[in-house]
Amino acid sequence: MRTGAAVLLQADPAGTGEWPAGEARRLLDHGIHSLITVPLWFRGVTLGLATFWRTRHRAPFGEADLAIAGELAVRTAACVDNARRYAREHAMVTALQRTLLPGGLPDQDAVEVAAHYLPAPDGTGGSWFDVIPLPGARVALVVGKVAGQGLHAAATMGRLRTAVQNFSALDVPPDELLSHMDELVARLDLEHDADAHGTRITGASCLYAIHDSVSGHCTVARAGDPGLALTRPDGTVGIPAVPVSPPLGLGGGPFEAVALALPAASRLVLYTTGLLESHGRTTGTGLDLLRRTLAAEPGLDPDETCRSLFQAVLPSRPSDDVALLVARTRLLAPENVAEWDVPSDLAAVAPLRDACARTLREWGLADTVYTAELVISELITNALRYGTPPVHLRLLRGRGLICEVSDGSSTAPHMRRAATTDEGGRGLFLVAQFAQRWGTRYTPHGKVIWAETALDDS
Repeated sequence: MRTGAAVLLQADPAGTGEWPAGEARRLLDHGIHSLITVPLWFRGVTLGLATFWRTRHRAPFGEADLAIAGELAVRTAACVDNARRYAREHAMVTALQRTLLPGGLPDQDAVEVAAHYLPAPDGTGGSWFDVIPLPGARVALVVGKVAGQGLHAAATMGRLRTAVQNFSALDVPPDELLSHMDELVARLDLEHDADAHGTRITGASCLYAIHDSVSGHCTVARAGDPGLALTRPDGTVGIPAVPVSPPLGLGGGPFEAVALALPAASRLVLYTTGLLESHGRTTGTGLDLLRRTLAAEPGLDPDETCRSLFQAVLPSRPSDDVALLVARTRLLAPENVAEWDVPSDLAAVAPLRDACARTLREWGLADTVYTAELVISELITNALRYGTPPVHLRLLRGRGLICEVSDGSSTAPHMRRAATTDEGGRGLFLVAQFAQRWGTRYTPHGKVIWAETALDDS
């Protein structure tokens, strides 16, 4: 075992051979008279022990047999080591993929959502999904796919999912986000050109949608071939005409977004192409089956819809992995939205602050009045002094209280720490201290500065 060399032993009932007489006699009782043992030794590690024996009337092993046994053991040890390494890498890939996919979906006001993921037959893949809450009672829905399988695909999927989350924090429209992703993928591939393995990301696909639960509008853009189906509350099923842009990394020009008007209880079904493509079935046939399945059971909730689609559209295990995300839209009730146009006069701040206080008391949020008044005063004052008309104020009551002030300027505000002797400059600093979170998003007509305050569960 220490040397890794094959050993030939001959049984001699008189005990004159390599074995004691008692052991030799027991082997002979079983008909064994000649034995070769050889360790399965590879890369300095003993992986097992191979044993060959001859019985009865066959001739004993010789030196030629010993050489053959040694060669067989070397080849077997290499195969066992390869299998061991593959099993270890496969376990690493599946564990990595589980950690990179969402462990749970976040609570938010815009949609009721569920997602299912089915790995490829080898347990791996590069598809992913995500649900990202956005300010203003909105949510981003994402599905995407990286070509290939294995450790590289899983790691790349994690990088792209993280990149989408980071770009989502900028609160940009879907087409602009995909443009950022396209540039990122192209840049990453330039870095990988020096990689001896030639691993590239170009060709990754992504569908990104933002649903606004106040307006009921959903804006969608996609790169590559992820699909979107829509079931309306009356049960009609359609495939929205979302322009298909080139996959990420190809630099195929600007991405195009489409806006959908969705009533409450509409079902959005986002999926990677593995859902439709199956053994011996075209994508068109899979799409027809998807439509029929959604139309047959219009009342299912998102989780039931996922299960129904997997059972009906994927009767057998697909050759590729599948990411499926189903969202049932919600609309924020009109009584949970309050809006005011802000006159271009600082004297309007006090009356608007009082109006907001009355609204909060009507909503049963008297405990938030002090904080909300301070935040609203600072945001409106900031917009009147440094923004451009028209200025608009909006309050949203959902899981949190959201205060939004919009104006026609695209200049971003900057928070600074005022010096002790400064008479002003503390507005946004106070907003950051009193609000749970705050930020800025840009619109075609200017910008929105928002601040969100947590509400008690009660």
